[in-house]
Amino acid sequence: MVIRRVVFFAAFAGAVLCGWGAAAADLAFVINSNDASVSLIDVGTHQEIKRIPLLREPHHMALTPDHRSMVIGDTAGNAIFFLDPRTGAVQRQLTISDPYQIQFSPNGRYFTVAGLARNQIDIYDAVTFALLHRIAARSMPSHMNYAPDSSVVFVSLQGTDRLIAIETGSGRVLWNSRVGRTPAGVLWNRGHLLVGLMGEAHFAVVDPVDGHVERMIPTGRGAHTMFLTHDGKLIYATNRVDGTLSVIDPVSLSVIRTLRLPGGPDDLDFAPDGKIWAALRFAQSVGILDPVTGSVERIPVGRSPHGIWLNTHDGFPQAVTAR
Repeated sequence: MVIRRVVFFAAFAGAVLCGWGAAAADLAFVINSNDASVSLIDVGTHQEIKRIPLLREPHHMALTPDHRSMVIGDTAGNAIFFLDPRTGAVQRQLTISDPYQIQFSPNGRYFTVAGLARNQIDIYDAVTFALLHRIAARSMPSHMNYAPDSSVVFVSLQGTDRLIAIETGSGRVLWNSRVGRTPAGVLWNRGHLLVGLMGEAHFAVVDPVDGHVERMIPTGRGAHTMFLTHDGKLIYATNRVDGTLSVIDPVSLSVIRTLRLPGGPDDLDFAPDGKIWAALRFAQSVGILDPVTGSVERIPVGRSPHGIWLNTHDGFPQAVTAR
């Protein structure tokens, strides 16, 4: 009887941790690439409450169009994991080749994977995950973004200093243009593409029609990727080597402020209180930056934290159910 009670209690505790019947919590999801895990952090208390083991080397994540799952790509594990975005409970696992960077198209029809290790870009049906197109792309497909109408996906190629444009419906390459040394993050902004150049100290402004570079935005060494605030009024760009964030006006594309955030800032997200949560790749922690005062709080997580996402966004449904 004692053994049965212990087993029941353990199962009950596990159910609560996995979110079975639990109320949705305000959580930050942090991918620890070199620990093959996901840290769940309570946004209110800033405490890590759980660490979810994956396979070998996860990097990025994407919310499904119906908001019922957070998809995490485990690159070296050749798998994607579906987690409940309210609780972090693992819903299912699917075999996918080399899912380094992953993203759903704005219209919800396509799921594109940049296979950095295998030099391939795969376009899947976003519902069935059937492979529609595989495009050979040398070298090191890295980050991506879509045109607002989902007709084209733009992928940076780190190893060849280029940006490639692919028609999503056909898999046809529209252009392949050199944009600068070691391109990374790609952001569509007001009819232009912004591309982070890790091998340089600026972001390139690229014409999405033919891929030519229009001009450069000086920011800092290791210019990596960009994030638009929820109200669309500011772009925050990360400079990993300098350990800074550049605040960019999305209209003029001028840098209006630089904030210190040492530790290799990579992906970031915005909390309801106005603070910025950033994965610090070189510091094994998450940095919470107050953009008003410039103060930074650090939360220890796993090795080489990369992707980060908060489930506190305005309009995020709180009553989603797992598929």
